[in-house]
Formats: sequence, C-alpha cells, structure tokens
Amino acid sequence: MAKGLQGFSWTMLLLFCAIQELGAWAMHTAVEGPGLGQPGDPTLLAGGRVKRGWVWNQFFVVEEYTGTEPLYVGKIHSDSDEGDGSIKYTISGEGAGTIFLIDEITGDIHATERLDREQKTFYTLRAQARDRQTDQLLEPESEFIIKVQDINDSEPRFLEGPYIGSVAELSPIGTSVMQVMASDADDPTYGSSARVVYSVLEGEQHFTVDSKTGVIRTAVADLDRETQDRYEVVIRATDMAGQLGGLSGSTTVTIVVTDVNDNPPRFPQKMYQFSIVETAPVGTAIGRVKAEDSDVGENTDMTYQVKDEEGVEMFKVTTDSNTQEAIISVQKPLDYESKKVHTVVVEALNKFVDPRFVDLGTFRDQTIVRVSVLDVDEPPEFRPPSNLMEVQEDAHVGSIVGVVTALDPDTANHPVRYAIDRSTDTERIFDIDANTGAIVTGKVLDRETAGWHNITVLAMEADNHSQVSRASLRIRILDVNDNPPELATPYEAAVCEDAKPGQLIQTISVVDRDEPQSGHRFYFTLAPEATNNHHFSLLDIKDNTAAVHTQRVGFNRQEQDVYLLPILVVDSGPPALSSTGTLTIRVCGCDSNGAIQSCNSTAYVVSATLSPGALIALLVCILILVVLVLLILTLKRHHKSHLTSEDDEDMRDNVIKYNDEGGGEQDTEAYDMSALRSLYDFSEIKGSDGGGGLGEGVPSGNPASELHALPQWVQSPDLDFSVFRDYICKKVEQADEDLSVPPYDSFQTYAFEGSDSPVPSLSSINTWSSGSEQDFSYLGVWGPRFRQLAALYAGRRGEEDSEES
Repeated sequence: MAKGLQGFSWTMLLLFCAIQELGAWAMHTAVEGPGLGQPGDPTLLAGGRVKRGWVWNQFFVVEEYTGTEPLYVGKIHSDSDEGDGSIKYTISGEGAGTIFLIDEITGDIHATERLDREQKTFYTLRAQARDRQTDQLLEPESEFIIKVQDINDSEPRFLEGPYIGSVAELSPIGTSVMQVMASDADDPTYGSSARVVYSVLEGEQHFTVDSKTGVIRTAVADLDRETQDRYEVVIRATDMAGQLGGLSGSTTVTIVVTDVNDNPPRFPQKMYQFSIVETAPVGTAIGRVKAEDSDVGENTDMTYQVKDEEGVEMFKVTTDSNTQEAIISVQKPLDYESKKVHTVVVEALNKFVDPRFVDLGTFRDQTIVRVSVLDVDEPPEFRPPSNLMEVQEDAHVGSIVGVVTALDPDTANHPVRYAIDRSTDTERIFDIDANTGAIVTGKVLDRETAGWHNITVLAMEADNHSQVSRASLRIRILDVNDNPPELATPYEAAVCEDAKPGQLIQTISVVDRDEPQSGHRFYFTLAPEATNNHHFSLLDIKDNTAAVHTQRVGFNRQEQDVYLLPILVVDSGPPALSSTGTLTIRVCGCDSNGAIQSCNSTAYVVSATLSPGALIALLVCILILVVLVLLILTLKRHHKSHLTSEDDEDMRDNVIKYNDEGGGEQDTEAYDMSALRSLYDFSEIKGSDGGGGLGEGVPSGNPASELHALPQWVQSPDLDFSVFRDYICKKVEQADEDLSVPPYDSFQTYAFEGSDSPVPSLSSINTWSSGSEQDFSYLGVWGPRFRQLAALYAGRRGEEDSEES
C-alpha cells in the first residue's frame, strides 16, 4: 500500500512537472515564437524567418527518487532538428555523465542517481548541439539549471541539547523556565516541510511549551524542591505544521527546582541534657545542638541565642559557621553547692528570611537544654576577697598585720591550713599562723626602704595539701616621722664685696624621706651657734623654703673670704625632728652691674664665668688630646709589633733551604763527610794537648785545654764504630729502595746511641771510690771564676786527709 502511494506521488510530481514544462513552452512560443530569439534581435531574418535556436525549458527533478528506472528530467531540442538523427546532443557541467545522462539523438535527460536536496539544491550544466558528421556546433553552447525539488524527508532536530533549565520552587503558573529550538533541513520556502510546532510528550502535568516559540513554562504553582528537586520533560517538534504525515523529533529537558527559604529551622528534640564539672573555666564548651532545615545553601544559615534570663547570665551560645551548630559554653563560674542544675532555652532562627514567605509562619524554633553541674573536690576559697592590709612601720616584730580567712566550699567542709609562698617573701618579713591565718611581722619594717609588700598566701585542706588556692595580698607600710629634714643640696652662695643690706643671697629648701598624711611643713631658723651673727639673716617664707639676706654694708675678701652659716630645720612631726645644715657663702669681686668677676674658689669662678661656648671649646680640646694620646699609643704598639716581626724574620732567615741536587753517590766533593766524623775524632783533640793533661797541675791559658781539663771519659784504643757505620749504611740502603722518598740527596739525623759505653759514669754520686783517688788541685789554676769551687774541693780534701791520719 505504501509503495503504491509512493509511486502515485512520483507520477503526480512527473505530471506536475510536465504540465509546468508545457505551460512554460506555450508561453515561450506565444511571446517569442519559435526558437529563442528576441524581437528586434539581429538573428531575425527578413520576411519573418527566425534563425535556428534551442527549444528547451528549465528542469526540475524530485529528490529521493527510489524507482528502478532512470528518472526523466527533461528534453533539450534545437529547432533545426528535423528528426533525422543528424544532430548530436551533449551536456557538460555538474553531474554530467554521472548523475545526468542525455540521449544524443532525442536530447532526453535522465537522472541515474538518487538526489538529496539537503546536500545540493541545484546543478548547473551546459548544452551543445553538433553536426553528427562534421562535429561542428550548430547552436551556441547554452547554460541551464536542474533544480532538485524538495520533499519532506528530514525530521526536526534539536541541535543544542542536552537542555538543562531551572526554576525556583513555588513559582507562579506561567513562569518561564527556558526555550528549546529545533531545526528542519527541508526547504522552508517550499510547502510546509520546514514548519515546526512544539508539544510536551512527558511532564505535561507540571510544564507546558509554546507550540511556536518553544518556550517552556510552569503549569502549576506548587513546585516543592523538598518533595522533588528535578524533572525530566520530553519536548517533541513536528514539521508540516503538525499535520498528519509530518515528521517529528524529540529531546529531553532536565528542569532543576531551585531552593527558596520556605522552611523554618526545627530542633529534632525538644530537650537536650549535658553535664559539666563545677571547676570548668569560663569559656569551656558544654555541648552542641543543631536545628534541622530542609532548605539548602544560604537558606540553611541560622543563628542561635539564649532566651531565658538565667541562661543569658550563666551561659553563652555561639554558631559554628561550618556545621551550623549551636555551641553552648560557660560564661560565669559554676558552683555545685549553689545550684546543681541549670535550664537554658535556646532559640534557632534563619539568618536570611524571604519576605515572600513570611505568611507561611515564624522561621524560628526553640529547645530546652538542661545542664547538670558535677561536684568536685575544690580548694579552699578566701573570704572576703580583700587583698589590702596596712601596718605602721614602727610596729614591733610579731605584731599582727591582719587575718586572712579561707573556707572549704565542699559539703565536707575540711579544716584549712595557711602558708606564705616564700618566693614572694624571700626575706621572711612576714609570717602567718597556719591555723588561724593571722599575718604577723617577722622583721623590723622601714617604709623608706620598701613602702609596699606583695605576698602570696596559700590556703590548703588539712588532709589534702594538693587542694591549694592562692591569694595575692598587698601590705602597705604606714609612715611614722622617723627621719629629720635635711637641706636639699650642700648649698653654696656668693656675695659681692660691695653688697648692700637686705640683698637676697640664696633661697634654700629641704627634703624629708617621711611622707606624713597631712603633708610636709618645715620651719627654718638660724642655729644657736649663729646667734651672734651680724652678717646675714634668715627669713622663713612659710612655703617650706627660706631666704638668706645680707645684714651689713660691704664685705672684704682680705679680712674673710668664706662665711659658714648654720641653719636649723624642724619638721611638723609628731614627733618633731630637726637637723642643722650649713650654707657656705663666699665673698667675691663683682663689676658695676653686680656680675661676679673672681672669687677665692677657682672652681666656683670657672663654673660661674665660663659661658656654654667656652665649655664646649674646652671639651673639644680635651677630646683632641685624648685622640692624640690614643694615636701615639697605637703607633708605638704598631712599631713594637713591627720590630718583633723583623726579629722573627731574622730568626727564620737562619734556616736556609737548598734546592740543588747532588751528583749522586759518585759525587764525593759536594759535601765533606769529615765533618760528621769529627764528632768522634777525639784523638785529634787529645793530640792538641801534647798528649798530656792538666791533671798534673800544669797551668795552661788555652781555653780548649781548660775545657779538656774537666773530668771526662777517655777514648779507649779499641773503640769500634762499626755499629754506627752499619746502622747508617742500612738506612741509606732502605732510602734507596723506597720509591716514596724525594729524588735528591738529603741530610738525615738518626737518634741512635749505639751499644753500652765501656767508659764508666762521670757522676760522683754512685762512685764507690774514696776521695783520695781524685786530685782537684788543678782547680786552683783555672782563675778567679773557679776560686770558690777550688776552695770547696781543697777543704774537702783536707778533711779527708785528717780523717785518714
């Protein structure tokens, strides 16, 4: 049935094309007459005869032809063709010879392949008419077009998928979600093959789509993300404007329902219970609670607060920004003995509230938190917590300063013992009664030395010393008047020789180490020993200062250049204490303006007359002198080190290095080996003495003979040095065979003593011979240097002779 309908459609299309061709040809013939010439064209001949031309039309071919025979496209014909087959028709161009074939005799064109308009919409070809015998062109080459006629063979397609859209929950009906668009490859200018309409295949109960624009909208107003947060909607696009027989395509659109703050926080439990020890410090976290919120994102952000007054005072609630939990912590110290259980009301509320959903209800919730306080063994507590005590500085040792009291806060109420932390009272100025807590003085106090003392008192349970509490105690030493007033400085004043009576010389003040509560008040007067003074007067100014004035006209340095004025100062007590200070007054020469010129005291004159500029110049000079002295010392030290280095260089210069090589073993002239043998050639030394010695008492002025006259060993005639010779030869042989030694001759020292000496020891300590066997008479002729030695040996010799006799 389908094949029959399809063949019918092709037949209709071919008939339609044939009708179009006939109509076009008829119109062409009616307007132009036979051929292709135009009126007025030079091709028109006289008498109305028309030059021969093409007789053919524009061609159309239907796409997707599925017939078994080639599809007839059209016919080209020349008006000079008389049907005798003398004209040969050919075509060239796109698809000529492959897709399109032409009958050379009749000019019929057929399509041999299946065409697709979506791939190529038309083909451009060129037609020729030639003489079959001569192969000459009978008509000019002409170009024509074969258009591919569209049929509805392409379904709409969604090219931009997959589609994902979003819409807020509880959005009103008709809220736009997104737009989808399908495209059809058919010809939009021919028929309705490319006219697409949209419809919803799945999900129509929640969403709709505009049939023309493809805009998807909500169909209901109660979309709830907490119920369903995602929808899969299938949209279909149909061409032919949705008519029967149109092709269609579909796509799936994922629509995500976004959250709005439409759910208030809710605590899973109406009551929570926590416990904490009473000694927990302030800030300790007790526990966490969390209110659940069905929303997501920032809509779940919430804050917590304590609602009841008791809870606000004792506890604090903070919000963990990461977990959105309420952290309950201690805000004031807890006491099991005062209250064992605390009840706290915690409220949770959303941080961001959407005003559109206020009518849904209050966005907050409350829960009750019960906090149980656990009892622990606590250290004693000081009561009252006063930390200030006072004591007079003249209090006797053992006087009570004050009493501290501490109680055990536990129900057991253990007895308390007291002590002082000696690290805060290293000098043991205070003591405390261990049972009563009475603090007493342990040493004499002195406010002027230390006016305050800070000590730490310990209170502990009598049967558990690990339970200790500490209290800082400040002890103030109260002042008593035990220090007399004194002049502030050793005052010195100057008076001009031409001073007039009543002239102010000096204003004096005093200091007192005491600090009376009512303040200082000092009284000034001349000491009793100055009652006969007629030169100066003292005036008490009543402000703890006094002024000294002159009482006579003029002074004479020649008669007296210094006056000592004793001044008595008395404080206000009680008891009143006094002291006497001396004011030194020097008589000086002054100019007409009263400026001091010179005094007997050089120091005073210098200090009184030197200007700041002069003092600076003096200091600069002193600094220059110091620099010069340091420079001289540095130069001397440098010169000394230079001389020392030169001496060292001289000493090092005594070590001479020789880098020349010897002539080898055959060179006997490079070094005189007799110098080595001379150390053992004692016969030559003895020969220089004529074969004798000083033992016979013959004087000799030769120093060498004096040296050989000392007790010494004598070389025996049979002394053999072969041991040393063999040893040296052995060493030479080893050096020759050793490849690591330098390739030049070297001088080596060998620490070898040889075999035992046949000569006995030279020392007289171990000798068993008597003193008579030795004659020391030759010491007397050695000169004055050995006189004392000769006398000693001569005296010893005389004693031995007397003993023997």
